[in-house]
Amino acid sequence: MEDSTQSTLNHKKRVEELLTLASEEIKNRGINHDNSKLESPEKELFDEHTHKLGGSIFGSEQYNTFLKDLKPALDHHYENNSHHPEHYDNGINGMDLFDLIELFFDWKASGERHRGGNIYHSIEINKERFGISDQLEQILKNTAKNKGY
Repeated sequence: MEDSTQSTLNHKKRVEELLTLASEEIKNRGINHDNSKLESPEKELFDEHTHKLGGSIFGSEQYNTFLKDLKPALDHHYENNSHHPEHYDNGINGMDLFDLIELFFDWKASGERHRGGNIYHSIEINKERFGISDQLEQILKNTAKNKGY
């Protein structure tokens, strides 16, 4: 019988290398997240509306009215940020795993900025908004639960 130790150790090392590369991608996304909001044409509109959005309930009629006022900034933002389903012609289905990870934590952080917001509410609203499958919805909820949110 052949000893599989070396093969297993080689596999472990390769998975570690790949996860390290993935963590570098995630770190870079964190560093660069929403940089476009700090420049024109987004900054001026976000300066005017961010406090209004923060005082509204995510998904409410009032919230959606504020989004309409922000449309020029949001169109630019979505075009330049792949972690938004609106970036892709086919929405969520165009995203990769790194987009999805950034999206999840964006929803978590955004929920913390809204009155009564939380990640579970964001998942519920966005499931319908973006046509998220039941399976992906459950994965997002599992992640939130496992992180203690």
